Amino acid sequence: MEARITPLTLSEIWIYPIKSLAGISLTETELTSRGLKYDRRWMLIDANGKFMTQRSLPALALIDVKIEGESLLVSHRQKNLLPLLIPFKNDSSEPLTVQVWDDTMEALSVSAEADRWFSEALQPCRLVFQPESTQRKVDSRYASHGEITSFSDGYPFLLIGQESLNDLNARLESPVPMNRFRPNLVFTGGTPYEEDTWAAFKVGPQDFFGVKPCARCVLTTIDQTTSEKGKEPLKTLSKYRNWNNKILFGQNLLPGSITQSIKVGDLIEVSKVKEAPLQVEV
Repeated sequence: MEARITPLTLSEIWIYPIKSLAGISLTETELTSRGLKYDRRWMLIDANGKFMTQRSLPALALIDVKIEGESLLVSHRQKNLLPLLIPFKNDSSEPLTVQVWDDTMEALSVSAEADRWFSEALQPCRLVFQPESTQRKVDSRYASHGEITSFSDGYPFLLIGQESLNDLNARLESPVPMNRFRPNLVFTGGTPYEEDTWAAFKVGPQDFFGVKPCARCVLTTIDQTTSEKGKEPLKTLSKYRNWNNKILFGQNLLPGSITQSIKVGDLIEVSKVKEAPLQVEV
């Protein structure tokens, strides 16, 4: 492969411990077989055990999550609620059957206190945790070694290039931040949408495999600061990133053998490429 003038560099790392709530920016993180450590291991469910997201409840964006010692600290950006501390160690023995899209799996309740807090902040709901015993498999059409994931929509990692967002923003009247797309990994360097073609690559010491472009939904139209909903950037993306009636932005990843950690500043080395699903004029 040709040498690059500007190296590919990991520039941002994000985790979303509670699915569809605010993310946490990290400079370094450990990896697990089901995603970055703590990423989407907790989730809110309704009375039927179905997952809750900003797609139908944009107000989820208003709840901030921080790591505080060996716990998550949750707070509401607008409502006058005392912050809630959620220990990483979950002592609950109450199993619940929960659903994420077409996947049904076992989870553990967190606490009555957590259920009360989130019900007051949002609407009646429960907070659950995915234990190690739950092995949620990714789509068998794309898995190669029976890979698993957390409560993510379907894959353990999502990668987006900063140049891809820069190109999108050049087409918008008002630019949007990267948090509209909720990636785990962001990189600088390269060309817009180059990540579409990455079949095998390393981030620092960690091997990754690009398995499929990420199909985007209405969640990208929700302002992550105010929870207000609009039409962009989905409207503009649909004009040039539409493939088989799916609007693509970012690449879903599966990991190779798990290393200890990755960090911002790690160099990215691409070893194998594939054909992009669609050609984009940039």
